[in-house]
Amino acid sequence: MTLLIIIIILALLFDFINGFHDAANSIATVVTTKVLTPLQAVLWAAVFNFIAFFIAKYVIGEFGIANTVAKTVMEQFITLPIILSGLVAAIIWNLLTWWFGIPSSSSHTLIGGFAGAAIAACGFQAIRGSTILLIASFIFLAPLVGMFGGTLITTLTLHISRKIHPNKAETWFKRLQLISSAGLSIGHGLNDSQKVMGIITITLISVSYPSSPSYISNLPDFMNFFKDVDGQTISDATAFGFGKFKESQVFDWIPFSCFTVIGLGTLTGGWKIIKTMGNKITKLSAFEGFCAQSSATLTLLLTEILHVPVSTTHVITGSIMGVGATKRLSSVRWGVTRNLLTAWLLTIPVSAVLAALIYFAVSVFV
Repeated sequence: MTLLIIIIILALLFDFINGFHDAANSIATVVTTKVLTPLQAVLWAAVFNFIAFFIAKYVIGEFGIANTVAKTVMEQFITLPIILSGLVAAIIWNLLTWWFGIPSSSSHTLIGGFAGAAIAACGFQAIRGSTILLIASFIFLAPLVGMFGGTLITTLTLHISRKIHPNKAETWFKRLQLISSAGLSIGHGLNDSQKVMGIITITLISVSYPSSPSYISNLPDFMNFFKDVDGQTISDATAFGFGKFKESQVFDWIPFSCFTVIGLGTLTGGWKIIKTMGNKITKLSAFEGFCAQSSATLTLLLTEILHVPVSTTHVITGSIMGVGATKRLSSVRWGVTRNLLTAWLLTIPVSAVLAALIYFAVSVFV
């Protein structure tokens, strides 16, 4: 029971770190274009991070990305030490990349840590290779889609607004940037909060059925497991209100707490990464910030529909590059981009190796 509580606390801590680590994604452009002050920007982003909970619950009606994350490791191999090791590795890598101002992927950090610990414990049979390959492929696909979207939206917007006076256009795009920033914050909340939801829920399943892996394997599809069923009751409830799940329900406290904590994390900022996202890749105007954020928002909504956990960092970086390349290719600092890509490629294997080492250390004591 103590280990269970520690894991839930660590999962929410990771969610909090994710919030301040990725705060720059949705607010960097509105800060650097001086549409909002840093304090106003983080408040704006945090509010819409939390609003994403109500959109997922009442508009979309499911938490599909949480489902995908939960399926990273085969259910019958999941144990508390594996989850603990994966979370600790993910937290360490997130803090290191934040300290050095590298906008890496919290999503891939978590996936890599979870998978690496499982491989250390049970070998490669413990992971779902197809799910991990799908998630890893979006290291390349997400920024490419964002880049294409950024270029397309910039071109279309330039054509639509070509007859508007520059001063008037600047005023309008500063206002529109608030909307695009809000949309990006919602997309960030939808995508990133669900990853921790998947980890917490699979933890509670493994505790509720520690000696019955066959039951876990025969659960209804996790897609249904993550759908909320209002009014259902749970029989034989154990600690935290979990026991035998009826109609595959997840209690509201899991998504509510995850969305709340990521919003609180966003309030703490992430100023080191804001400098990279807002200035080092390319200089942005309010018009360009609007186009980049709009492209990133649409990309995140697409991945939400596909139930693929992606990096908000990768998406907005690709979108900024696409917008910058519309002016001229030389306006994008490709050297910075290469450094970012190197960090992205290293995230999953480094997190996996780190989690494996932590698992070997943890297994001595647990």
